[in-house]
Amino acid sequence: MLDRYASLVANWSYPTAIRFGAGRIAELPGALATAGIERPLFVTDPGLVALPIVTKALAILDAASIPHAVFSKVDGNPTLANLDEGLAVYRAGGHDGVIAFGGGSAMDIGKTIAFMSGQTRPVFDFEDRADWWTRADPEGIAPIVAVPTTAGTGSEVGRAGVITDPADHTKKIIFHPLMLPKVVIADPELTVDLPAKITAWTGMDALSHSLEAWCSPFFHPMSAGIALEGMRLVKDWLPKAVADGHDIEARAQMLIASSMGAVAFQKGLGAMHAMSHPSSSLRGTHHGLTNAVVMPYVLAFNRPAIDDRLAALARYLDLPGQNADAVLDWILALRRDLAIPHTLKEIGVDESVLPEAARMAELDPSNGGNPTPLVAADYERLFENAIHGRL
Repeated sequence: MLDRYASLVANWSYPTAIRFGAGRIAELPGALATAGIERPLFVTDPGLVALPIVTKALAILDAASIPHAVFSKVDGNPTLANLDEGLAVYRAGGHDGVIAFGGGSAMDIGKTIAFMSGQTRPVFDFEDRADWWTRADPEGIAPIVAVPTTAGTGSEVGRAGVITDPADHTKKIIFHPLMLPKVVIADPELTVDLPAKITAWTGMDALSHSLEAWCSPFFHPMSAGIALEGMRLVKDWLPKAVADGHDIEARAQMLIASSMGAVAFQKGLGAMHAMSHPSSSLRGTHHGLTNAVVMPYVLAFNRPAIDDRLAALARYLDLPGQNADAVLDWILALRRDLAIPHTLKEIGVDESVLPEAARMAELDPSNGGNPTPLVAADYERLFENAIHGRL
């Protein structure tokens, strides 16, 4: 009897306390108190550190007499060197927690600094493989308050950080349940000055999370439901957020869609992310932009396995035709409207990355959630399609 229902067995967990709404950055001191943090390290990225949103956040800490330091030496694709330097600042300052403030890169480094602050093993011993996370000392993981300033990665509700391994240039996912921030402040006012281009790229990243989760073959009906609604929010609000960055409602809805995408992909990711990770590692491409570029190629490749899923999505989104073709047509039109390039070659990824990128994609943890099993030879074909624009 148990074997008969084996596909209906899974382990589920869901995220954290979220303080959502315009102006709620003012509650940062209260969020720190809730998380038990008295001396935070404020981790952000170099593109944000001199901007008014950071100045305002730090002034809030000063007004509440909360001692803190700032670390902002974070690359767009975070590296082991970034982590090591951040850890040195954290330990030297006697900090007891982290404020991760920014987009995906600041979140990745901030969360991983908090995770590694009390560990004795190297960080890549905790890569998201099998049960490697159990190697960590839970007492050595500091609490985190997360403040997203982009609507894409959804890392504020995630239990992992992504760090590039200099040994083989691969992105490694570092996972532990206690990397989940204790409190999130999701304030859409912090996102209004995000450039239209970055709004589009990060918004497409949020879409890729929900879309790959929806197509994943794994059993997780709660994530599946969240993925559907997350994609509807992107459809309705991303073009508006790109057109008018000061549309607070559009910004708020995209922050919701971003967090929903990260919750949804507990169900699984797939070839979009497996291709995006080596592209950014080898050629420095923006993660969300790369997901947007490869999206239709992966869907077309997976089409035999996901036709029914795409048709159900088309019905939920009320797309003309209400079939799988309608989803592909919508995505292609959305990419055109948002000025997303059609090929990987246009963003600096050409055939010189093969076969290394294909091999890295096969080994990427995201590959395991793809609805069609793929090996390196399949990824070579996919990369070639995306480089040359062959759908």
